[in-house]
Amino acid sequence: MKLSHIPLRLSTGAFILNAGIGKMELDPETAAGMQAMASQVFPQVKNLDPVKFGKLLSYGEMTVGSTLLAPFIPSRIAGLALACFSGSLLAMYLKTPGMTQPDGIRPTQEGTAVAKDVWMLGIALALLLDSGSKRRSSKLG
Repeated sequence: MKLSHIPLRLSTGAFILNAGIGKMELDPETAAGMQAMASQVFPQVKNLDPVKFGKLLSYGEMTVGSTLLAPFIPSRIAGLALACFSGSLLAMYLKTPGMTQPDGIRPTQEGTAVAKDVWMLGIALALLLDSGSKRRSSKLG
């Protein structure tokens, strides 16, 4: 792992891991609300019990957070996991009614909490691009 990747992975990984831990004991009503938002992008989640969905969401967030924090996992893999996670959040933001202004991009007050997660996609792309540049330069030289 490059030294420059440590702050990106540590801050993002700790944030996501903490969010996942916080969702371990979601009440059914909160889990159902999150499930409804997720079903805008992944309609299959409608078939799950809300409490089970909350547990799976929690486990998924803890997995992504742990992947970023584990120094033995290559940044390319950690970046890919983060890109999938943050891409899902941004897709949910774009598809959930009431999250965006009429232009379909800028957030409403309700959408700001999810739209701000665009920073995670930026970090994911930085990890992926920087990891890929090492391979390209070694092939050129």
